[in-house]
Amino acid sequence: MELAARLSFGSARARTLAPGMLACGVVGAAAAFLSEHYGAPVMLFALLLGMAMNFLSADGPCRPGIEFTAKQVLRIGIALLGLRITIAQVAALGWGPVGLVIACVVLTIVVSVFAAKALGFQAIFGMLTGGATAICGASAALALSAALPAHPQKDKATLFTVIGVSALSTLAMVLYPMVVQWIGYAPPQAGKFLGATIHDVAQVVGAGYSISPEAGDVATLVKLMRVAMLLPVILVAAMITRRSGATEGGERPPLLPWFAVAFALLVAVNSTGWIPHAVQSAGNDFSRWCLVASIAGIGMKTHLKELATVGFKPVALMVGETLFLALLALALLRWLP
Repeated sequence: MELAARLSFGSARARTLAPGMLACGVVGAAAAFLSEHYGAPVMLFALLLGMAMNFLSADGPCRPGIEFTAKQVLRIGIALLGLRITIAQVAALGWGPVGLVIACVVLTIVVSVFAAKALGFQAIFGMLTGGATAICGASAALALSAALPAHPQKDKATLFTVIGVSALSTLAMVLYPMVVQWIGYAPPQAGKFLGATIHDVAQVVGAGYSISPEAGDVATLVKLMRVAMLLPVILVAAMITRRSGATEGGERPPLLPWFAVAFALLVAVNSTGWIPHAVQSAGNDFSRWCLVASIAGIGMKTHLKELATVGFKPVALMVGETLFLALLALALLRWLP
């Protein structure tokens, strides 16, 4: 009887979630189609199409599935990012790129937090935008949003961050290869700069291989090292959330979010070489689909007129973070091997 009751509950739950999840999937598929044919970031298309369909998130059959996709499916996609990284990839680059990545990520986030406070925002907004800029663009923004404390403006801040970081990443993909060629960097040095500064993985790959195969390989590995920094940054965000919950009298969330634990485990298992390439590829594709569907769901939950009220300060903050990261990387590359 108990098993039958659980199966009945699971079936009812699936029927409740199906309309909204299907809507997010359709929007995600449309975003992928547009991205492949017009070259713009798929996350940006998913956001814009999702916002155009925000009437679906009103009270109705799609709302539960949209909420589920925007939160739980997002966490699944973040966990599967661990299949992109191995410890050997990080070790092969030596200590110079490791020091470059750690310094860039830590200093960019710290400066972003102080800059956000100076502009009148909460520190967690600076951590969200700084983490997206310093680590891996839209994926980091979504991961940090999932780990940071609940706030009435969090979805709006997340949406703005994803839009901003996607636009700046695309601009950097075009401009930064010209910058490194103007400076006169050799391909390995150019790859380190591109991998350390451009926000999204796809744009790093595009920029790196537009210079040379060697620059593209180095840029991709350095970028994956930045993706690996997602775990410690999520842990810091989780500690902030935990302290916030205790301070406000709410339930203290776990110190380690389950998706962060899953991310770390997948990195460890992937480093053993036990996972076949076909499984890695399928996991990466599924992760990408989860993230695209979840950002479509977040877009459906937000009204465009709300984003229009953000003003100049958040834009200035993200542009400033991007310029700071680029200048910091240029300075560090003069001293690190």
